[in-house]
Amino acid sequence: MKKTKKNIHHPRLSGLEILKYIGPGLLVTVGFIDPGNWASNLAAGADYGYALLWMVSLSTVMLIILQHNVAHLGIVTGLCLSEAATAYLKPFYARLALYSAMGASVSTSLAEILGGAIALEMLFHIPVRIGAVLVSIFVVIMLFTNTYRVIERWIIAFVSIIGLSFIYELSLVHIDWQEAAWAWVAPSFPKGSMVVIMSVLGAVVMPHNLFLHSEIIQSRQWNLEDDTVIKKQLRYEFWDTFLSMMIGWAINSAMILLAAATFFAHGTSVSQLQDASILLQPLLGNNAAVIFAVALLFAGIASTITSGMAAGSIFAGIYKEPYDIKDSHSRRGVLLSLVIALLIIMLVSDPFMGLIYSQMVLSIQLPVTIFLQVYLTSSEKVMGKYKNCPSTRWILYILGGVVTFLNVMLVASMF
Repeated sequence: MKKTKKNIHHPRLSGLEILKYIGPGLLVTVGFIDPGNWASNLAAGADYGYALLWMVSLSTVMLIILQHNVAHLGIVTGLCLSEAATAYLKPFYARLALYSAMGASVSTSLAEILGGAIALEMLFHIPVRIGAVLVSIFVVIMLFTNTYRVIERWIIAFVSIIGLSFIYELSLVHIDWQEAAWAWVAPSFPKGSMVVIMSVLGAVVMPHNLFLHSEIIQSRQWNLEDDTVIKKQLRYEFWDTFLSMMIGWAINSAMILLAAATFFAHGTSVSQLQDASILLQPLLGNNAAVIFAVALLFAGIASTITSGMAAGSIFAGIYKEPYDIKDSHSRRGVLLSLVIALLIIMLVSDPFMGLIYSQMVLSIQLPVTIFLQVYLTSSEKVMGKYKNCPSTRWILYILGGVVTFLNVMLVASMF
């Protein structure tokens, strides 16, 4: 993943050249439309209608800013977030941040594997625990045998299938677009909604994606020594991130819209993803239920792949190494995340609530990763002249403060 003297690419800002740079952002988007998002968004739409659409908008804006910023770290330094933390922080603080990130990665993998397993149960009546094992085995094979660029193409295909599935689903329902438009920009906190609000935040702005983006942005093998090239890279990266995050915003919004137009409109609560598929059938027809399950399966597999990659990157960074699936530390990180998540799944009695609470765990760890990122990208020692300007630094600190505040509200809501 690191840049070498060989195969250095000098980007040109012309024609369709930018299409060669689309990819890293879409891998991050997969984590943004994973099964944890499905559970959170369906719960939001089924229980509160359009009211929580604003949280998807806020989370997406936060995500664009944070992912764009952390990608700068990878482009300018050639280090991922985990490597930079190990290199520039005192060992105690670096280990504390990175071990908590590994814990968040396990929580992420739990949601991704569980989502794929639930989809297999919907489609083929395979028990969830057996499905979880099958998904895990498939993902390990994909990660251990395929190159990054092959996986990237698979991910882009998966995102396309998921997006098309929801376009089809939305074509079958009536949406009050005027009410939805207002809900996208008007914050509201319906009674009892804090757990769902926090799960939506944790499902969109995810710690492992910040680590992953800083790593995979380096896959283009760019030249780090030319300021002109670096500046062009940053421009390419912004449009890749912006386009990819907007795709994720549209798909997440579609989930809430679908749940609001079907379940909330009929006064039906959704307590399991399986329920959603079953309940969609009489409302929208058998095809809708099958397409829903197929899209969930692709979302589960794709997001488990990216979650595994992120875990490998975090764990390798602890040893001052880049992600390389041929390296023992990267492999160990991947396996730790997937195997521990699989073991927890074997003990979970309620898969749907497991998805919801896994997203809450991510939101609780998120401030640690955000403030770590801001510290590194604001440091002249780390970033040189590309460090955050004061306005960018304060925007990032405000975002970290918003996440921390919402976490405090979550804890308060539990008492």
